[in-house]
Amino acid sequence: MLEMRPGCERCDRDLPADEPGAFICSFECTFCDECMDGPLDGICPNCKGELEPRPMRKGAALVSHPASMKRVFNPAG
Repeated sequence: MLEMRPGCERCDRDLPADEPGAFICSFECTFCDECMDGPLDGICPNCKGELEPRPMRKGAALVSHPASMKRVFNPAG
């Protein structure tokens, strides 16, 4: 199950699990659309993998399996 990290690792922008705009790599490094499209150019700075849209988790699924509260912030990444 995806961890659903709550923020962009580069700029620390909030990324709610039930809204679009989050991108992840295969290791679940998480970035916002502005960082992904801009400086990162679709590539994860941590593992060099492709960034893909993160699926949303809504409703009962989000209640039963809440998003992570753990923030990862690595602006130099």
